[in-house]
Order: sequence, then C-alpha cells, then structure tokens
Amino acid sequence: MIDVEEILSKMNPNQKINYDRVMQKMVKVWEANQKRPTILMHTCCAPCSTYTLEYLTQYADVTVYFANSNIHPKAEYQRRAYVAQKFVHDFNENTGNHVQYLEAPYEPQEFFRTVHGLEEEPEGGDRCKVCYDYRLDKTAQMAVDLGFDYFGSALTISPHKNSQTINSVGIEVQKVYATQYLPSDFKKNQGYKRSVEMCEEYDIYRQCYCGCVFAAQVQGIDLVQTKKDAVAFLKGKDLEKDYSHIKFTVTNRES
Repeated sequence: MIDVEEILSKMNPNQKINYDRVMQKMVKVWEANQKRPTILMHTCCAPCSTYTLEYLTQYADVTVYFANSNIHPKAEYQRRAYVAQKFVHDFNENTGNHVQYLEAPYEPQEFFRTVHGLEEEPEGGDRCKVCYDYRLDKTAQMAVDLGFDYFGSALTISPHKNSQTINSVGIEVQKVYATQYLPSDFKKNQGYKRSVEMCEEYDIYRQCYCGCVFAAQVQGIDLVQTKKDAVAFLKGKDLEKDYSHIKFTVTNRES
C-alpha cells in the first residue's frame, strides 16, 4: 500500500498541499500496478457520499462507514443513516457497483465526553477538529479490524469543511494504526457541484446543519421540528431490514 507521508516528504514543505493531486498520484500507482484496493470511507450523510463514490469506485472497492455519533437528535441520525443506505442501494442499481454499507453504534454520550470543554468553540474550530479525529479514529480502527487497505473520509467534499485540517488529522491517525490514510479533497474538480447534481438526480435529502447540537444552536435550527420531521420520514421504514442486502459482511468481502 502507498503511504501518503512518503509522497508528502517529497513535496515543498512551504507549499499548501493539494490533497486532490496527492490522491490522484496514488490512483495512478494503483492503475500502473493493476491494483484495485479496498477502502473504508467514512461518510457523514448521503450527499457527501455522492461524488465520492462516483469517483472512487472507478479505481477501488469501497465500503461506506457511517460513524457519526455527533448527530443530534437520534431521529435525525436515523434519517441520515437510512438515506445514506438508500443512496448506496440506488447508486449500485444505477451503476452496477457493489458498494457496501457499515454503520458504527450510535453513542452520543461518547461524543459529548470527547468534545467536553469545547462546547463554545466556533464552527470550524477545535471542537470540529476533535470531532474529525474522533470519527477518523473509529474508521481507522475498523479498517484494521476488517482488513481494508485504506481508510478515508468524504467530509472533504463540503465547502464548509477545512480539507487541510481533515487531511492532517487523518495523517496523524494513520500513525496509530496499521492501515493507510487516503488523502482527498473531493470538492475539487467540481466535485461539490457534481454532488449537488447527484442529490437532485437521486432525490437525496440534504440536511441544513452538520449534525451536532452545538452547530445547530448557533445556526438557530429548530431541533424540535427537526425531530418531528425525521420521525415522520421514518414512519413505515425498517432501519435494519430495508437495505440489509448492502450491509457489509466479511463473507461478502471474501467471496
């Protein structure tokens, strides 16, 4: 596997890193070696999965990892998880791909403990950095446990997220685990524009806040109404069974 730090060590340390180009260099090596690696890709929602999957599935076998205990309230978490699964299903149906879906346990109290003391931090500040680390750490651990070649995050597709910070966090997390981090900046090359187009094509729910209660409060989001809307959306849907055929299993991966 390719260690992103080896690529970065050959670059000008005073130059801002274009992580999209770094990823493209890795892709060229995969192609040259006729290698199709496995990637466990953290996603926070269906919208961030759109272009990310469209791009990566050209070169790799991807499993979506929905690990987002930061999302509040629980019904909203469930709505986003359900929509993410539906998109993976629809994407596979439309493209012939075999993307799988894996979900971490919903443990909001763990998230609150992790960001304790940072509640008043502005959006994009240290609380967000800790949240990135929290979720990427879980992704890297799962990638090791399940034998994936790389782990990464689709968060870089958002123009509201600092891809430099996300990638630096991912590289630091890589040092702790026996897996490799996949750098990215999926918003590049009109990736974000394409994600908006795909949301329309697939009729995907696009949330109006990142997920955490702190961001919602700053933005003035009515969380009571958000919960009501989410509960109404989930009525008649089975979170466990409706898209069980795309759930990641070790058997499927080894077959």
